[in-house]
Amino acid sequence: MVTGDITLLLDKAGDGDQESLSQVYAMLYAELRRTARGLLRDGQSTLTPTVLVNEAYLRLCGGGATPSLESRKHFFATAAQAMRWIVVDHARRVLAERHGGGLVRIELDHELAQELRPDELVALDAALEQLGRVDPARKELVELRYFAGLDYAELVPLLGRSERTLKREWATARAALQMLME
Repeated sequence: MVTGDITLLLDKAGDGDQESLSQVYAMLYAELRRTARGLLRDGQSTLTPTVLVNEAYLRLCGGGATPSLESRKHFFATAAQAMRWIVVDHARRVLAERHGGGLVRIELDHELAQELRPDELVALDAALEQLGRVDPARKELVELRYFAGLDYAELVPLLGRSERTLKREWATARAALQMLME
């Protein structure tokens, strides 16, 4: 798969060609499923990677209007955001079914990509929204790293920053999220 092909198809999709966006989705489906599988690794959720990826596709393409996506990075950022919304909405529904399901503080260890309970995921989402108002770049990094499951090597070309810089920003974002979740 060539990134230029994806960009060309996204340009066509931006002009209203729904089929082009479907082709991009098909080309990147395996990567999206890998990401969803990592995001749902606990296996206890009623969400499956297939359901998550398909629901994300419906949110991206099902509303009738084709979203304006400029690049592979923009596609993944949009897909990551859609998957985040789906997982958080699911977590909120699970919490609503429980009695006394309040938010709790969680510790963020070295790697954020840990199995989170629904209440922890809702707390993380709220903190991520606050972080996005202050530092949108760090919010994007967290979304791409945690919700899209991309590693530093994949993030370097997407975000245009060095791996060392991304690691520093990741540490800063984790610390900020921990403060916001207190």
